[in-house]
Amino acid sequence: MNHNKHTMQDCIEACNHCYQVCLQTAMNHCLESGGKHVEAAHFRLMMNCAEICQTSVNFQLSNSVFQHRLCEICAEVCEACADDCEKIGDMDECVKACRACAESCRHMASKGTAQEACCKNNN
Repeated sequence: MNHNKHTMQDCIEACNHCYQVCLQTAMNHCLESGGKHVEAAHFRLMMNCAEICQTSVNFQLSNSVFQHRLCEICAEVCEACADDCEKIGDMDECVKACRACAESCRHMASKGTAQEACCKNNN
């Protein structure tokens, strides 16, 4: 059980860090840089990433039964954000935070899939 809590804590920290980095980068670096950094699709994706990361933290902290499914979506959004930030360039910190969060969330999502399969087999 301690291993699961440690893994969840790691994911919470990765999501919280990604939330902070995406929000700060969007509101400061992107707005000040202009150009491709403030194009609607990119800016929207960065804000979506920040929001899903914050929501993922909240779901995990509350031990929601939906936390693993949300982690799966969070990983997908973070990976898309990392790809877009990498394509635009000069956003290495955001790319790194998003990729780390995506990896951690994929790990948490896979734990939920295993738990759900176990529970279904026991019913």
